[in-house]
Amino acid sequence: MASAETAAEHERILREIESTDTNCIGPTLRSVYDGQEHGLFMDKLEGRIRNHDREIEKMCNHHFQGFVDSITELLKVRGEAQKLKCQVTETNQKLQNDGKEVCLLTSMDELRQCRLQQRNIATTIDKLTHCLPGTNIGPSKVQKKYYPALRTLEQLEESCLPQAGSYRFCGIMSENIPRLRTHIRDVSMSDLKDFLESIRKHSDKIGETAMKQCCSSVQVMCLSLTHIILQIPGAQDLVDFSPVYRCLHIYTVLGARDTFENYYRKQRRKQARLVLQPHSNMHETLEGYRRYFNQIVGFFVVEDHILHTTQGLVNRAYVEELWELALSKTIAALRTHSSYCTDPDLILDLKNLIVLFADTLQGYGFPVNQLFDMLLEMRDQYGEILLKKWNQSFRQILDQDNYSPIPVASPEEYQRIAGQFPFQDPELDKMPFPKKLPFSEFVPKVYSQLKEFIYACLKYSEDLHLSSTEIDDMIRKSTNLLLTRTLSHCLQYAIKKKNVGLAELVQIIINTTHLEQSCHYLEEFISNITNVPPDTINATKLYGTSTFKDARHAAEEEIYTNLNQKIDQFLQLADYDWTAAQGGAQASDYLSDLIAFLCSTFAVFTHLPGKVAQTACMSACKHLSTSLLQLLLEGDVRQVSMGALQQFNVDVKECERFARAGPVPGFQGDTLLLAFIDLRQLLDLFTQWDWSTYLADYGRPTCKYLRVNPQTALTLLEKMKDTSRKNNMFAQFRKNERDKQKLIDTVVKQLRNLIATNQA
Repeated sequence: MASAETAAEHERILREIESTDTNCIGPTLRSVYDGQEHGLFMDKLEGRIRNHDREIEKMCNHHFQGFVDSITELLKVRGEAQKLKCQVTETNQKLQNDGKEVCLLTSMDELRQCRLQQRNIATTIDKLTHCLPGTNIGPSKVQKKYYPALRTLEQLEESCLPQAGSYRFCGIMSENIPRLRTHIRDVSMSDLKDFLESIRKHSDKIGETAMKQCCSSVQVMCLSLTHIILQIPGAQDLVDFSPVYRCLHIYTVLGARDTFENYYRKQRRKQARLVLQPHSNMHETLEGYRRYFNQIVGFFVVEDHILHTTQGLVNRAYVEELWELALSKTIAALRTHSSYCTDPDLILDLKNLIVLFADTLQGYGFPVNQLFDMLLEMRDQYGEILLKKWNQSFRQILDQDNYSPIPVASPEEYQRIAGQFPFQDPELDKMPFPKKLPFSEFVPKVYSQLKEFIYACLKYSEDLHLSSTEIDDMIRKSTNLLLTRTLSHCLQYAIKKKNVGLAELVQIIINTTHLEQSCHYLEEFISNITNVPPDTINATKLYGTSTFKDARHAAEEEIYTNLNQKIDQFLQLADYDWTAAQGGAQASDYLSDLIAFLCSTFAVFTHLPGKVAQTACMSACKHLSTSLLQLLLEGDVRQVSMGALQQFNVDVKECERFARAGPVPGFQGDTLLLAFIDLRQLLDLFTQWDWSTYLADYGRPTCKYLRVNPQTALTLLEKMKDTSRKNNMFAQFRKNERDKQKLIDTVVKQLRNLIATNQA
């Protein structure tokens, strides 16, 4: 780790030496000599120098052959000048030695010639002096140092070359300066393109790092784990932004800053559109969403860094415009892809990932309210997925339940169940073990599932910047949907499914009663986890009581219907001889079996609320009475003899005996007998042949046969009249039979008149 940090520090110092003026390099060199790795730095410096030398040599060979030719020619001139100087010196010495021997005139001519040569030499030296700076700042200062190279070219163009004069090599150098500027611009642009391609490829990593930093910052605030952040590098540390700064500086110097800005922004817009295009299978895994978010975060982390480290390359309006584009496309993509999700765990993980995505970008100053609004929209989808999942759970619980009271063999087992479901029964607590709880397994299981659902709703509401009241309201509304829609439908399914028995229906009523009683515990449970008192104004109330009441009422109705169907099945076994001359002394077999079934069934109703058992018993007796009357009056029975009527009367008396015995406690007096009152009065009228009383008292409140309808009596009487005629066709001349037949005819006529009068 130390060697890696030392190498990075040496690299930074080398870059600073390369980019800093000579006058300011002292502090940098001092930091090298103060360090402990001076030898390593010198090795790295030597290697860097050798690399630069090779690059300079390549550049000179490639771009400055003409320049080198000029320098070579100039050096030749310098050599000739040096020779000339030597000759002048020798000539001067010879002149001094031979001056005495030469005539004065000759000496003056030579002296004049020497003076002229001296002036030429001085002029040559002066010109060479002005040319030498141009040769010294040539190719060695343009290799990979683009801005210093531009300054060098500017110095050559504005100072050195004008002072050197109009020499051929100066012309060559002047012609090459624009080409060099173009070359520098193109090379820096090439570096920028490489940079843009690099950050496009590494946006994923940059975004991942930024999101880890955000997540770690949250952990630090919560746990004070400062070392977490120290181990994670900053997103800007992953990218070398020098190509952008260098290219921006070069284009600014060249007067083409606007061109560079437009190019940079155009390319980044193109990259933004690519980043914002999600993969078609992004919704299949959380990793697909994570890569999508990392790329977006990476893109805007780079733009934010460029915004704050350059002067105007990008501005706030440009970044906000890109963010608005990204926000709209991201939300649209999330809405589309999340709609395919059917796994609540994936939705919850996605929600947490979106929160981290939003918090990360918010930390860089980007507005993210729309993302949180979208998360509130996703909450409804999450709720629907939860409802579907819990629908399967409830159905599985109901299908697997044995609908029998839970046997408890030990206090530990009793405490385990009490921990799952808030059940209190002092009387049951006093009973010794083993004992049975009144409800079946599906009660604690359903209650536990309700709590799990509430926890699942709470998990989604975390980190959404919601108040406790809003979270409480959200959980209560979702729980109400679970109760009134999902659980209610599952209970209806369990009640209405085929082959459900009376014992199961009875247990369902008992179970829903206990679940209804536990609803206030659910209210307290929600209040405890949201810290919102249940009596808060405008707080949503749970609809659990009404849900379980509705289910219980449906089960009660199903019990009534089931009982009636069983009664109908027994009645289908009835086999009366409607033309029998004499009735039996015992009830029919089918009816005895029916009464035995009803007795055993109502014995199971002991755990039901009294009103339910009483209603079921009264409903069964009324249905039995109505069905027996329909059996007597149905069209297929064309003839009914007095003997058959007597047997029918014996069966009805058996039904009355069952009612009088009180199969279900709670009836006052002979209330249950009222179910058979219509049959009893009709049979008494016919068996006692008390037509005079019926016809005389009809319509009075105190009439003995108040419940006998004239039409019913007429229908049955006509069936008996036909039987009487058939059985007495050979004895029609007997006086008693003739009188009875006349009486029947007279009663029939009176009944018809009575019916006609009532209809009028």
